Amino acid sequence: MTYNLSNLNMLVVDDNKHMRDMVSGVLRALGVKTIVEAANGQDAFNELKTFSADIIICDWHMEPMDGMAFLHMVRTHADSSNPYIPFIMLTGHTELNRVLTARDTGVHEFLTKPISVKKLYDRIRTVIERPRAFIKTGAYFGPDRRRRQDPNYNGEERRASDILDMEAMGLTSEQVDELLMA
Repeated sequence: MTYNLSNLNMLVVDDNKHMRDMVSGVLRALGVKTIVEAANGQDAFNELKTFSADIIICDWHMEPMDGMAFLHMVRTHADSSNPYIPFIMLTGHTELNRVLTARDTGVHEFLTKPISVKKLYDRIRTVIERPRAFIKTGAYFGPDRRRRQDPNYNGEERRASDILDMEAMGLTSEQVDELLMA
């Protein structure tokens, strides 16, 4: 299914102007009309006070406030305008521990650089087609980290020791994408 994205408000956050321009250009090619850009997490948080974004696309590494700190503020700060906003983390780092850290901080989707029109559209489509309930525990607030809901599952729960075994596999960005889209 193809979606008309023209009514979405997108916030693109990256300290690299070229990357902001590239992501914004891809979004425009996909039909998005309203795009606001910010160069770091603090500027982006300030933008959210006056701009009602529908989706945030944010780089991980930025100064003075990186994407993870920004995400944490969006999810938990008292002044956050929308702690439930879908958040797509953009990064060139595909190590499993980074993917898990992003997930455990409240990311909806994870997008690896270099980006493509298809990969970005797929993440947006996933946010639209597969909304997830939000979970609040003592240490976590964000979208349900379980992507698969199998009512017939009777096995053991996945634990940290299982994840360590996965790290040893040395996943490629394509494998990370497959894991996250499952």
